[in-house]
Amino acid sequence: MRYKIALLPGDGIGQEVTRAAVQVMKTVAESFNVTLEFNEQLIGGSSYDKNQTPLTDETIQACYDSDAVFLGAVGGPKWEKLPHHLKPEAALLKLRKSLGLYANIRPAKIYDALIDSSTLKKEVLDGTDFIVMRELTGGIYFGEPRGFDDKRGFNTMVYSHEEVERIARMAFKFASERNKKVASVDKANVLEVSQFWRNIVHEVHKDYPDVQLTDMYVDNAAMQIVHNPRQFDVLLTSNLFGDILSDIAGMITGSLGMLPSASIGSKYALYEPVHGSAPDIAGKGKANPLAAISSAAMMFNYSFQMQKAAEIIEMAIERTLANGYRTADIFSEGCELVSTGQMTNYVTGYYTDIFNEQALGVFTL
Repeated sequence: MRYKIALLPGDGIGQEVTRAAVQVMKTVAESFNVTLEFNEQLIGGSSYDKNQTPLTDETIQACYDSDAVFLGAVGGPKWEKLPHHLKPEAALLKLRKSLGLYANIRPAKIYDALIDSSTLKKEVLDGTDFIVMRELTGGIYFGEPRGFDDKRGFNTMVYSHEEVERIARMAFKFASERNKKVASVDKANVLEVSQFWRNIVHEVHKDYPDVQLTDMYVDNAAMQIVHNPRQFDVLLTSNLFGDILSDIAGMITGSLGMLPSASIGSKYALYEPVHGSAPDIAGKGKANPLAAISSAAMMFNYSFQMQKAAEIIEMAIERTLANGYRTADIFSEGCELVSTGQMTNYVTGYYTDIFNEQALGVFTL
């Protein structure tokens, strides 16, 4: 098999973590005898510096021509004073809309070796494994009218029936293959658009009677994520609420450097670590590559239907952490501080070990 991957390293540490993910991807491809063809393009601030736009038509076309898209990170203080439509982050909104990436999937699970890295108590975290299913191409980030002057600013939160139905259906489908629970997050007590959201979610739920549905206000959901995260299986949220709640889920892992994500539509898919471009540590070998590597695992799982490859990547991450290797953001006493490249090498090496162990039937963590 041959798969085409559009690479969008972007800005800051996006360059470094993308290189790490590609290293692991190439190892996986070799072990499973598949061919990966990479097409690297500019996005974000790096694209603006060269092309005076954060997202060119050429980059979008490269994504259209690929089987999957991998993105590093965009943004930085260098471009903060640009008009909103020229800021690096504007590229993400345009790309999501252009590719129809309506569902953002962000896992939040605790690796056993990192259970003490979070500020939450071990007994609260133990056994946590849920995903945030965020609607990505509608809501307040895209609603019209919008604008501001010196007297007021305004954005409009708008959802259509189709937009809510398709993300709800995906959430119920995922839950039916997991622990059969969906918590739909809204603010229906004060927002009409949230009541609309809730009504449609309940309509879709009728097609999935084996899945338990719970309605939860967003403020309560934020509290429950840090109070009792084990209660969740799939959190279904709108664009704005999902943006906030998925970052709160960073508390589960102890670092945003551990959070992968997938953005999926009916035809295209994009994979990226949740963390930002962290320009203060860019080029210093301090970036945590694990979220990017885990995002690559999601790519093998969802886009290439290579579930076994994804499982072994996750096992390799677990083994790396279990053996005490840490980048600075997750470092704790008694562990070994390693660079971005060293962490990547350990994951790659353990991946190969585990692949061979499974082939011989002698696997141990």
